[in-house]
Amino acid sequence: MPHVKFFFNHKLTGADFNKNLAWFEKKKDAGQESRAAEIEISFDFMIGADGAHSAVRYHLMKFARVNYQQEYIDTLWCEFQIPPDENTGAFRLSPNHLHIWPGGDFMFIAIPSMDHSFTSTLFLPAAHFTALSTNPASLVAFFQEYFPGVVPDLISPISLQRQFAANPHLPLISIKCTPHHYRAAAVIVGDAAHAMVPFYGQGMNAGLEDVRVLFECLDRAAPSSSADDGAAVQAREAALAAYTTQRTPDAHAINDLALHNYAEMRAGVRSPLYRARKWVEERVDVWLPALGWHTRYARVSFGNQRYSDVERDVEVQSLMLVGAMSVLGGGVVAALAGLLLRLRR
Repeated sequence: MPHVKFFFNHKLTGADFNKNLAWFEKKKDAGQESRAAEIEISFDFMIGADGAHSAVRYHLMKFARVNYQQEYIDTLWCEFQIPPDENTGAFRLSPNHLHIWPGGDFMFIAIPSMDHSFTSTLFLPAAHFTALSTNPASLVAFFQEYFPGVVPDLISPISLQRQFAANPHLPLISIKCTPHHYRAAAVIVGDAAHAMVPFYGQGMNAGLEDVRVLFECLDRAAPSSSADDGAAVQAREAALAAYTTQRTPDAHAINDLALHNYAEMRAGVRSPLYRARKWVEERVDVWLPALGWHTRYARVSFGNQRYSDVERDVEVQSLMLVGAMSVLGGGVVAALAGLLLRLRR
């Protein structure tokens, strides 16, 4: 990439999006006692892809009227490793599935890795983490009660306690904001615009989709090659406004879907009614494809449908399914009542 330059160890410390100026602080060298040097640059267009705690978004909010919502859910997470079988080197569980131990208000999951281990994660309310950290001896009993089959079958008690003590207990943040741009000067993408909890596995996908949608908007608004600089700036401002208009409802939707999926994973999957409904949904998806019926998970994970459209279509499907099951259930009740009347005669 001959026209691209990379500058590492530079921290954005300020920006003026009216004058298109930005200031960066260069990381100090080892042993350097004086304050790090600050560098001023001018720019045409800034793209902030700098994560949930975005400095670009922070400075953008000084210029644009940004509606901003941040939530730390009452759940922390800690990572564990389930090693391969010590004798065969094979997976200890099926590598073709996501494994979930639902606990109601918490859960433990295991995802296969290329080296035949499983990367596992404990999601737990903060108060539970505090209690287990205060009394580490209770950790093994907690796992044996709520996540049967994990200890000692998959992780030894010693390894479980060691990993719980050594690995950080980290928070989960959900961020919504709008607009995602300011005039023609700046735009934010990825977690900078919509950090989400990880329960749909869509964080990176949503960020990459941001880039696709952004460039589609820029291409549609691109001026002719003979246009002057003023026309180019106006075209970019229109493109960024279109990007915010299209992307905001989708970013908010996937944030909500991720939170909803956490409730399903840790609690919903334990309900017989939930499992029956899922069984019906999956069979309709497979047996009657002409209906265009797809599960929420299939729409989000295996299609290119807008997240906001997924929410709308799945809501319609749910109403249809509940209605059909009510009619079917009513028919069964009526048939049983008729049978009882005949038997009494």
